[in-house]
Amino acid sequence: FSNFIHSDKELYTEFYSLWIALMAANAIIFLVGVVLNSLALYVFCFRTKTKTTSVIYTINLIVTDLLVGFSLPVRIIMFYSAGNCLNCSLVHIFGYFVNMYCSILFLTCICVDRYLAIVQVEASRKWRNPPCAKWICVFIWIFATVVTFSILTMAMQFASCCLYKILVLMVCEYFFPLIIIIFFTTRIMCALSKPSLMHQSRERRMRAVQLLITVLIIFMICFTPFHVRQVAISINPDMPHDVSLLVYHVTVTLSSLNSCMDPIVYCFVTNNFQATMKNIFRKNEPQQTSVDILGTNKNSKGS
Repeated sequence: FSNFIHSDKELYTEFYSLWIALMAANAIIFLVGVVLNSLALYVFCFRTKTKTTSVIYTINLIVTDLLVGFSLPVRIIMFYSAGNCLNCSLVHIFGYFVNMYCSILFLTCICVDRYLAIVQVEASRKWRNPPCAKWICVFIWIFATVVTFSILTMAMQFASCCLYKILVLMVCEYFFPLIIIIFFTTRIMCALSKPSLMHQSRERRMRAVQLLITVLIIFMICFTPFHVRQVAISINPDMPHDVSLLVYHVTVTLSSLNSCMDPIVYCFVTNNFQATMKNIFRKNEPQQTSVDILGTNKNSKGS
């Protein structure tokens, strides 16, 4: 676990050029992610009147992305000022991974909500309501916090069982959500092939598919490399340290990239998100309200 904590220092001393490149990439991710997610938070909180289940999940996702973004400069500051502070490093790593796994779980919630809104309209009506969505969000924050904290503290106290616990963490907070997303994406695609069974317009269903595919792409690019690396380390603990160190830093940087890619998802949550973002910078334009195009229950004619 000491190697895990001081991996930044090792990268700096052994692979200085790569360290500079990754720090520059993290700086760009921080700037782009914070700007886009701050604007998105403003739109969903203050320019969206109806807080549907989709909007509630999206707001929580934006918060996690902002926290991930703000953790990136903290990492650089800690490297220079608190590199030998074990507790400081633990708090930073704990916060980063809690928010990363919350992002994964909220993306999963958005995908499940899309499926229920499109395929199981009547059956899911009692579940798809703001109070229920808020309780689910509270549970996700608590679940991610408790599981991540237990894994990190266990890793510090009992190194021999660390790899097993990490595998449990990945199954609960990565592989299971990935299976859910793949399953519901496939289900909606199958439903698209049978328009007679669907009550929503084709445009609405296609946007739902686009949302799920976008989330799946984010999983593949941002989260999969890091977790594949963790599995590889668990299976082969004798992997050369230099290789493990390089792959770790590259995959962690990729996992941070999701804070810049998630705004693509927001475009599919509301029908005029892009227009609202543009109107923020226009003084004389009338205020527009984002409408949840996938969260409202309408028949095909209404859609």
